[in-house]
Amino acid sequence: MPSFDIVSKVDPQTLENAINTAKKELQTRYDLRDTKGGIELDKKANTIELSSENSMRVKSLEDILLTRIVKQGLNGTCLDFSEEEQASGALVKKTVKVRVGIDKDTSRKIGKLIKDSKLKVDVQTQDEQVRVASKKIDELQQVMALLRGADLGIPLQFVNMKS
Repeated sequence: MPSFDIVSKVDPQTLENAINTAKKELQTRYDLRDTKGGIELDKKANTIELSSENSMRVKSLEDILLTRIVKQGLNGTCLDFSEEEQASGALVKKTVKVRVGIDKDTSRKIGKLIKDSKLKVDVQTQDEQVRVASKKIDELQQVMALLRGADLGIPLQFVNMKS
């Protein structure tokens, strides 16, 4: 039976390249030249820490980071900017989470969206991915088109297409 998996992954090397490019831009920008702090990637926790003297400069760091991530070909929705800024001594710090995997709420939304479309497909949630199977490849392609058009807040990739 033809099937494919829906995943949400971020290539760690591409992410690191985007952050290194953002660091270089931070050093060369005139308005941010004497900024203390900067941009740091924590690979184990999948977080990026932005720090500077004030919240306006942290916002500028967010813009630089998002621009560089998009230019590297990553989807900007893989970053979660929702966490609050925290003052730590003389610096303002903000932690940005890198979304990896599909959480349970999003997998439920995907399943509901597919079932509401009335397509004859089977949907199974497995850890951080969703498997979709059907007797017809055309229905699988319709599911892909449906999910590409849906706004789920995370980047989706379709892998392991088996026919």
